[in-house]
Amino acid sequence: MKKILISGAGIAGTATAYWLHRHGFAPTVVERAPAIRPGGYKVDVRGAALKVVERMGLLDAIRARSTDMRLATYYDGTGRGLATMDADLFGGRLGDDVEIMRGELNELLYDLTRDDVDYLFGDSITSVSEDGLVTFERSEPRRFDLVVGADGLHSATRRLAFGEESRFVHDLGCHISICTVPNHLGLDREEAVHAAPGRTANVYGTARDANARALFIWSSPPLSYDHRDTARQKELLAEAMAGMGWEVPRLLAAVRESADFYFDSVSQVRMESWSRGRVVLAGDAAHCASPASGQGTSLALVGAYVLAGELAEGGGAEGYEAEMRPFAAANQALGPANLKGMVIGSRAALWTQLTMLRLLPRLPGAERMISRVTGPIHRAANAITLKDYQPRRRRQPAD
Repeated sequence: MKKILISGAGIAGTATAYWLHRHGFAPTVVERAPAIRPGGYKVDVRGAALKVVERMGLLDAIRARSTDMRLATYYDGTGRGLATMDADLFGGRLGDDVEIMRGELNELLYDLTRDDVDYLFGDSITSVSEDGLVTFERSEPRRFDLVVGADGLHSATRRLAFGEESRFVHDLGCHISICTVPNHLGLDREEAVHAAPGRTANVYGTARDANARALFIWSSPPLSYDHRDTARQKELLAEAMAGMGWEVPRLLAAVRESADFYFDSVSQVRMESWSRGRVVLAGDAAHCASPASGQGTSLALVGAYVLAGELAEGGGAEGYEAEMRPFAAANQALGPANLKGMVIGSRAALWTQLTMLRLLPRLPGAERMISRVTGPIHRAANAITLKDYQPRRRRQPAD
């Protein structure tokens, strides 16, 4: 039985722990945070990822926690509605796709693994030796056969094994910020959007949540700031959104009080190899497609399934990369393309997009036009044929 350490208890880490245990390995997860991170933003589970969560026995539970979004409306600076569209079209969802809050999905995965997997919260890796000895900030050193870096875009595990992140993290020219705010607009499964050249503000209220989430995305050169300095990041956000109308000033005031503030560049990770020595990378640490792709969660779920399956059946890290690389590349290609529709560069382009959205339901060939938007997402989401790995251990999830 191989002892495997997973760094990071996000979607990629907890899903990898589940599948490793199912295949008879002994996984341990180390997470810097004191517990599974709650809250977060809404994420989509599409294509091959739906098959993965169905094989985990989680599909019904995920559907029961759907955000159940209904509408998305664009507003001008005075609050006048400009265009309203179906929320599934706004999010690029078709058919069986399901949207869930990231924190709720993470809790489902944690609940599925907590009785079988050793979790070390409030700790992190400081070194990995060639013979598998791992040292931690707080815990005593332990020896593992393999270390899986599932610790996100700014992976410390990747830095230890491969070097500085500047070699692998590629800025797409925008920044993004998301946090919980009071639902002062009374949004009921709705998104409200205000766009200006180079800047977009979005606030949404999902099913079963009294609060709302505010999302800001804007064109930006690379910024220099401490990733732990939340106060400075909030200042940078306020500077970027200064002068915007609609509800933006009120949202920014709420951001100052938010306790779950997220701020980062819209970036992708591109690497020639995802493994070195006893370290292999998973999820965003290996192949972040950026929030603009809408596919980070699906990539994490599929990658966890493939990594554990290849380790169990002898393909190892090479087999994992051979299966996952074309899938990751197809989904990474969505990021820059989607970003052009999320952050509009000029008033003329913004007017054109809003006019098209307003007229779309009445235009001849509307279905073909919609498929041009949703088609690339769904081709990428299904750009892998999942092998039928046979787990050695089967465990039914609790209701």
